[in-house]
Amino acid sequence: MLRNKLLTLLISLMAGLLGNEQAFARLYDDVIDSGYIRIGVYKDFPPYSWEEQGKPTGLDVDIARHIADKLELDLQLHWITPDEGLEDDLRNNVWRGHYLDKDEDNPLARKNVADVMLRVPYDKAYAYKRDSLGYLINEFVVMMAPYHEERWQVAYDSQRLDSVKTVAVFQYEPVGVEVDTVPAFYFTSALNGRLRDKTRHYVNPRAAFEAMEQGEVAAVMAMRSEIDWLLEQGGNPRFRLAENSFPTMGRQMWDVGIAVRETDRQLGYAVEAVLDDMIRGGQMKQIFERYGVRFSAPSFYQVEQAAQTQAQ
Repeated sequence: MLRNKLLTLLISLMAGLLGNEQAFARLYDDVIDSGYIRIGVYKDFPPYSWEEQGKPTGLDVDIARHIADKLELDLQLHWITPDEGLEDDLRNNVWRGHYLDKDEDNPLARKNVADVMLRVPYDKAYAYKRDSLGYLINEFVVMMAPYHEERWQVAYDSQRLDSVKTVAVFQYEPVGVEVDTVPAFYFTSALNGRLRDKTRHYVNPRAAFEAMEQGEVAAVMAMRSEIDWLLEQGGNPRFRLAENSFPTMGRQMWDVGIAVRETDRQLGYAVEAVLDDMIRGGQMKQIFERYGVRFSAPSFYQVEQAAQTQAQ
């Protein structure tokens, strides 16, 4: 009798734990029936998503609003604080929830996850990456629907540099980068470390731009959208865009898409259709232009357009 009770309790606890691995996951029908969609965007990350005088703004915020409108749903923004890596962000904000974000009624459950997460690097190799035992690292998440191509960009002070035809110029002039990013690693290791002494680290690209305004650095490297927005905001005619590439850097451009739970592909397909219409109809480009940022269509659309041009 006691054994049966203990066995029943154990089964119940195990079922609860397994059921809560994707706690509060809402399937497509749940989202539609609820009347709202919860879309995840990164916190304090201009020009993509941030708050200005308490009002959410940014490229991804506007994209999220458009998605909600087209699906005839109210929008709830889920603000994402970045963790150590993308895998952590996907776990904490898409399929499981952060371990600190408990539900008071059910201490085993995580209560606050997004239905859809924006600005997720779209890479098939990463999406199907396996661990040392052969298990999929991202088995609970689907990355899909690329809506923008991002790349690295340098802006420089034309009063200090005539041009930036090669990164070798940063052997002699300091460059500002965000700490713990690809540019930070690149400039401290490229050309056998010859750029390391002229590399200055800042908390974000905005701080690096302020340093360029004050003459601390001659250039800044960050994502192109960030550079475009900072140039638009500052309006300083001295600051110009470099056109150089970055030897030995590896991937210098990548697509950005969405992430949904593996169990909720239907919602992902619905959002994908909205994003596709935005790209083809020009609304996506208009949103980017609103923030002074250049829009570059994902590689799929570029290949498609090139094929159509060639056919003509």
